[in-house]
Amino acid sequence: MLAARQQLDLTAESVDLLRTVSVGYDGVMSDVGAEEGSTSMSEQHGPAERQPSSTVDPSTYTQPFLSFISANPTVFHAVSRVSERLQSRGFTKLSERETWNGRLERGGKYFLERNGSSLIAFTVGGNYSSGNGASVIATHIDALATRLKPVSALASKAGYVQLGVAPYAGALNGTWFDRDLGIGGRVLVKDGKTGRIQKKLVKLDWPIARIPTLAPHFGISANLSNANKETEMVPIIGLDAAERTDKSQPCELPDAIGAAGTFCATQPPRLVKAIAGELNIQDYSQIINWELELFDAQPAQLGGLDKEFIFAGRLDDKLCSFSAIEALIASSPEASDSSLKVVGCFDDEEIGSLLRQGAHSNLLPGTLSRICEAFAKDEKYGSNQIGQMYANSFLISADVSHAVNPNFLSSYLENHSPRLNVGVAIQADSDGHTTTDSVSTAFLQSVADRCDAKLQVFQIRNDSRSGGTVGPMLSSAMGMRAVDAGLPQLSMHSIRATCGSLDPGLGVQLFKGFFDHFEEVDAQFR
Repeated sequence: MLAARQQLDLTAESVDLLRTVSVGYDGVMSDVGAEEGSTSMSEQHGPAERQPSSTVDPSTYTQPFLSFISANPTVFHAVSRVSERLQSRGFTKLSERETWNGRLERGGKYFLERNGSSLIAFTVGGNYSSGNGASVIATHIDALATRLKPVSALASKAGYVQLGVAPYAGALNGTWFDRDLGIGGRVLVKDGKTGRIQKKLVKLDWPIARIPTLAPHFGISANLSNANKETEMVPIIGLDAAERTDKSQPCELPDAIGAAGTFCATQPPRLVKAIAGELNIQDYSQIINWELELFDAQPAQLGGLDKEFIFAGRLDDKLCSFSAIEALIASSPEASDSSLKVVGCFDDEEIGSLLRQGAHSNLLPGTLSRICEAFAKDEKYGSNQIGQMYANSFLISADVSHAVNPNFLSSYLENHSPRLNVGVAIQADSDGHTTTDSVSTAFLQSVADRCDAKLQVFQIRNDSRSGGTVGPMLSSAMGMRAVDAGLPQLSMHSIRATCGSLDPGLGVQLFKGFFDHFEEVDAQFR
C-alpha cells in the first residue's frame, strides 16, 4: 500500500503562490463574492490554454473554483454551468433520445446530460477503435441540501411564516441552525400559447430563510444536539402581517395564489410571487411544479493568514467534479490517442445513487456502450467489443476524503491522515467500501510520478464507520479496474466546510496526468 506523503513544506515561494490565488487569468483581481455573470467564463471556471501535466499551476484554478461554487448552489445550476463551460471549449452536446451512430468522430469532444442533474463528458482519441479502453473519472455533483416538500405552505405560528422542508441525505443537521439560507432550483413553466413545458433555473439573490436556535437561557430545552427535524428545524421565511388577533382561533393557511387544486395553491403565496418575479412570470398558473431547495447563501471565500484555505458550502463533491471537468478540458484529444477520456458527474450519490440519474443507473455503461457501437464500423457490435473496452479501461472514483483535524487527532489512523494543499488522497477500506487495491494503487502512483503530483492515503480506524462512494457500484457493474481517490476536506457534511486553496488545482494536476498518461501507464500492467 502507498505510504502517505503528507509533509507540507510552506516555503517562501509557496506562500507567495498562496497569496496570489485571487488573481484572475488576465492578471486582474477577481471579486470572490461577485454576482453571477460579472466575470468571463474563463475567469469563472478555468484557464483557457492546455498545459502539459508537469506545468499545471494549481493556483490558477483557485479563483475559478470559488466563483463556480458560489454562483451554482444547486445541482441543476452546477450541471448547467458545466455544460456552458464545455460548450465554450468546443464540446458538442448529445441527446440520449437520438442515435449517435454517424455523429461521433475521432478527435471529437462531446457531453450529455440526464435530468439536468447528471452529466457525462468525453473525448475520442484520434486513433480510437471500438473495444479500446477509456480513462474514466467518476464524481458526484449533488450535495447535502434541504428541499421543499410537495406542499410547502404551512399555517403561520406566533406571527411567523414558515416553510415545509425535508432533508436531502444528512442535511438539517446542527450546522444548519442560524445560517443565512438562500433558495433556488428548477421550475417547470407551461407556455400559455403552445402548452410546451419548459425547465427554468431560478435563484433568489438574497437569503430568504433561517432556522433559529433557542437561546441557552431556556435551559435544557435549548439543547439542540438531537433536534427534531420535523418540529424544531422549520425555517422562518417572513412575518405574517395578517395574523389573527384572536389567539383562541386555530392557525390557518395563508390565502393561496391560484385556483384550488393548482400547484401554486399549495405553496406560500409570497414565495410564489418572488419566484415568479425572478422568472418574469405574470400568470402564476404557468408554474406547474418545481424542485427548490435551501442552501447556505454565504459565498465561498479564501481564509487563513496566507489565504491557504477555502471556506465554502457544498464542497462534497463539487470539488472533485470541478477538478475532473477542468482536467478533461485541459487534456485535449491527440491524433495519436487510441482511447477515450471520460468524466461522469452523477446526482443522488448522497442518497444511494439508485435513481436514473445516479451512478447505479445505466448512464455510464450505456454511454460507453453507445460510443463503442458508433465506432464499430462494419464489425458486428456486441458483448465482445463492450467487454473488451471495459477490460482495457481504468476508473478513478473521485470523491472527497477526510483531512486530518488537529483538534481530534485520536480519531485518525496514524500514517493515514491526509493534509490540505498536498494532493489527492487514495482511499482504502478493508471491507470493500472503496475499490482500491494494490494494482490500482500502483497504477495511480505511476500516473502521479509522471505528472509531479503527490499522493496521500486515507483509511478509517477500525472502531469507526467508513463512508461509501460511486466506485464499487460502477466498477462491479462493468468489471473495470478502479481506485478511490479524492481531495481532502475538513468538516464533511457540515453546511460549510474547508479545503486547501491549492486543492482544486492539485486535483486538476493529477486528473489531467491520468488522462495524458493513461495509455503508457496501462501498458505497464498488461
